[in-house]
Amino acid sequence: MKIGFLGGGNMAGAIIRGMVQGGLKASSILCYDIDVQKTFALREECGITVCQTAEQLCEEAQALVLAVKPQVFEAVLSPLRAVLSVQRPLVISIAAGKTIDSVESLIGTRLPLVRVMPNIAAKVGEAVTAYCSNELVTQRHVETVYTIFESVGTVVPLQESQFGIFSVLASCSPAYTLLYMNALATAGVRGGIPKDTALQIVAQSVLGTAKLLLESGEHPAALIDSVCSPGGTTIEGVCALKEAGLEDAVLKAAAASLEKDKKLQNT
Repeated sequence: MKIGFLGGGNMAGAIIRGMVQGGLKASSILCYDIDVQKTFALREECGITVCQTAEQLCEEAQALVLAVKPQVFEAVLSPLRAVLSVQRPLVISIAAGKTIDSVESLIGTRLPLVRVMPNIAAKVGEAVTAYCSNELVTQRHVETVYTIFESVGTVVPLQESQFGIFSVLASCSPAYTLLYMNALATAGVRGGIPKDTALQIVAQSVLGTAKLLLESGEHPAALIDSVCSPGGTTIEGVCALKEAGLEDAVLKAAAASLEKDKKLQNT
């Protein structure tokens, strides 16, 4: 199957690199972008095929990944309606805020359509990607989605109504986590460790803790208890965080991001 990317920006580039590094044949990956420097750079790096026009991409790709910015969707897709109605590829949209219904209306014809939402960690192969689809999508189409997006992390099926809170948990939370990590590293500086070393220590600790949670299968509360010795330093810090309202602050941050997402959907 030939997989085409309409757009060769940061996210498309991350996914393409992941696919090639994961063993997918570069010759089966096509890309078109109005900025030819992006596509030529990807061809040099990954060995993919560069299409000369968006129409050529749509004619040759059995799966078409829409990787252009949401604000140019209409301008980009309108001229492609005719070729898409004839070729009828699997269409995969990674555009933030674009629902399945809105993409279908822009394409102008009913095609198998999947909406996906990867997060920034795709750049390092550790993304979490949510997907939902219309009723024309088959199991084989779903397998194609997994082939593409498991190359840059994990994939989870969700209802489209859950995409708002998913964006909070997956797309907004890296900023929340980085804010925490920077604060903790600042504490390291306060204790005499250089900032770059403190950040390295904190980053590895967060990475290891996340892996521990995923692989142990234990509840976070149980893992917290396991590192809190009676009368020890850890429980003292945990109590201080609770008294300062850490958990409430996280819930408020998530609620604020979700409310903003709802407002953006209605604009």
